[in-house]
Amino acid sequence: MSTRFRALQHRNFQLFFAGQLVSLVGTWMQSTAQLWLVYKLTNSAALLGVFGFANQVPILLLASIGGYVGDRYNRHRGVIATQAAAMILAFVLAALTLTGAIHDARGAWVVIFIAFLVGIVNAFDVPIRQAFLVQMVGKEDLPNAIALNSSIFNGARVVGPAIAGFAIAWIGEGWCFFLNGVSFLAVILALLAMRLPAVTRKPSTDSPLQSLMQGFRFAMSDVPIRSALLLLSWLSLLGLQYSVFLPIFANDILRGGARGLGLLMSSAGVGAVLGALHFAARTEFKGLARWIAATSTMCGIGLIVFSQSRVFWLSMAVLFVVGFSATVQMAATNTIVQSRVPDELRGRIMAVYATMFMGVQPIGSLLAGGVAKRIGAPYTLGIFGLLVLAGSLVFLFRVVMRLRRPVEAAATHTD
Repeated sequence: MSTRFRALQHRNFQLFFAGQLVSLVGTWMQSTAQLWLVYKLTNSAALLGVFGFANQVPILLLASIGGYVGDRYNRHRGVIATQAAAMILAFVLAALTLTGAIHDARGAWVVIFIAFLVGIVNAFDVPIRQAFLVQMVGKEDLPNAIALNSSIFNGARVVGPAIAGFAIAWIGEGWCFFLNGVSFLAVILALLAMRLPAVTRKPSTDSPLQSLMQGFRFAMSDVPIRSALLLLSWLSLLGLQYSVFLPIFANDILRGGARGLGLLMSSAGVGAVLGALHFAARTEFKGLARWIAATSTMCGIGLIVFSQSRVFWLSMAVLFVVGFSATVQMAATNTIVQSRVPDELRGRIMAVYATMFMGVQPIGSLLAGGVAKRIGAPYTLGIFGLLVLAGSLVFLFRVVMRLRRPVEAAATHTD
């Protein structure tokens, strides 16, 4: 247990861990309620895709600027600012919903617009917050902090949607948004209570554009970083779109309603938490490429099975596997990236990570919504699962096998 949670020996990370756990429960409640509200008001799979696009496209366009800000300015203050902005947007959405301003198909576009504004906040928050981890725990405990950070994100993914599923049925979507706004107070107070050593930033003579390109060139010139990021980007583009379709599967295919949606999202979240904790227990981080290949393959197979399942308990079990494997792949990729990057480039490299992981999701959301409109959600998700599986096999044979050959050749030469 001490190995699994060793990053919690740092006081600042203890505060961060507790604050994020409360806040992220609210975030997942809001995300679930927004998806459900858009689908309830429009009954449109295509608009679910538009919602996902609006929420994620700012990361594709602006994450590099967020990384640049994180490398030039105080990361601690930057995270406080982004959390405060997200809190204000949650309260605005709650007010509009509770007062009845959002009640028809036109109101769904208001929900989508606010999701777009939240996406702008996230475009700055994600790279700054990821780069901020090293200031709280140091480089030695950074891999464990990455895994634990992933575990609280996905732990909230278990609790938040489950609460939202029941709250939507009992008191409506607006109160989910309000509770999310309140939950941000926990992380803001935790951040304000931190005691951090002063960090000196090296002055840079590069222009903002040159500075941004420097981070991208570093990521693409490093073979392990580039290969892992490309596969994660492929998973994000296609595989993680299952979450966009969950309202359709929960309501129309599996007949579970709002409570069923919460249970499906929570099942994936339970798997994700266990995947993150399993990764956190590792003290040796060799062989990460093999882990990435194996978990990506598991995810592709799981998506294929889920797309064809018509049994609720089987769908929950498969989403558990998908959540476990996708989270381990994300944590392993994040560890590879952060372990190989110099600190002066950390914010910009994490912006590349955010762009290739979260930034491609809006493109996938539009693609998923458009294809599902023509052939239906189950067939669309099945095809996406096959493509994820194909990408995993390419990574296995073109990257993992090539990495093993020099080791095997050296062992033979030694013998």
